[in-house]
Amino acid sequence: MRNLMHRHLGKVVAGTAIALTGTAVMVAITLPSDAGATDGTGRRPAAAGAAAPGRDPGAPPPGVVERARTQGAHGVGRDPLTDDELRRAQDLALPRARRGAARDVTGRSGPEPLTTDLAELAPSDAGAADPPRRALVASYDYADDSYLTTTVNLTTSTVESRDVQHGVQPPPGHDEAVEAARLLIADPLGSGLRQDYRDATGRDLTGPDPLAVTGFVYRGRAEGDAPGALAACGDHRCVRLFTKIKNGPWIDTRRFVIDLSARTVARLG
Repeated sequence: MRNLMHRHLGKVVAGTAIALTGTAVMVAITLPSDAGATDGTGRRPAAAGAAAPGRDPGAPPPGVVERARTQGAHGVGRDPLTDDELRRAQDLALPRARRGAARDVTGRSGPEPLTTDLAELAPSDAGAADPPRRALVASYDYADDSYLTTTVNLTTSTVESRDVQHGVQPPPGHDEAVEAARLLIADPLGSGLRQDYRDATGRDLTGPDPLAVTGFVYRGRAEGDAPGALAACGDHRCVRLFTKIKNGPWIDTRRFVIDLSARTVARLG
C-alpha cells in the first residue's frame, strides 16, 4: 500500500483536526479502539456485582439505572411524542391527494421526513387542565423542492395549519446525508474518497455503509461565490458532508457539494 503521508490527495493529520488541503484528507483518530473500557488506571472495570478494588465493603452499592416505563399509545401533558403519536402525526400531515406526487430523497413516493416534534401550547390552551396534544411535522418534497411544515392536533386527529415554502433549507436528515454519500462515491469526483478509503482499509468503497456521515446545508450564492454547477443551490437541496470511516479515521469531503435535487456532484475551489 502506498504511504498515506506522501499521497497527492491528502496527508495524515494527528488528532481530530481536519486539514483543508487536498480533495480528501485523512485524519488520524487518537482514541484507542477500547477507549472507555478501563477505569482510568489501565485496569478493566470490575464485573457487575463485584466489589471494586479498594472500595469499602460497607459502602452502598453503585446506583442502578431505572428501567424506562412502558410506553403507551398516547402521551400525557408535555411528555415526548410516543411512537404511535409519531406515526399518526406523519400520516395526518400529508393530504392523500399529494402523496403520489411528492418524492423523497431517493425518488420514492412521499416527501422526505425531517422532524416530528411536540408543538408548543397555543395561548388559548395555556390554562387548560388537559390541553390537546399537537405535533409539528416537517418534511421536504423533492418533486418541487418545497419545505413542508404541518401542525397536527393529535387529540382530534385533525390538521390545524399547513405551510409550504420554497427556497428554505433546514438541516438535512440522516437519510439525506447517506444518499449524498452514495452519490459522491459513485461520481468521478469521488475518486479521492474511494482511494483514501482503500488506503486506510485495504478494501474498495462501493457504498455508504462503511461510513459515518453528517450532512450540512450548502445555500449556494448565499454563502459566497458558487461555481456554475452550484448556482441552483438554495433553491435546490444541496449538502456537504463530514465523513468518517466507522471505527476509523476521518476523510475530509467538505469541498464537495452534492445537489440532491439534481443528483449531481460539484467541487468548491
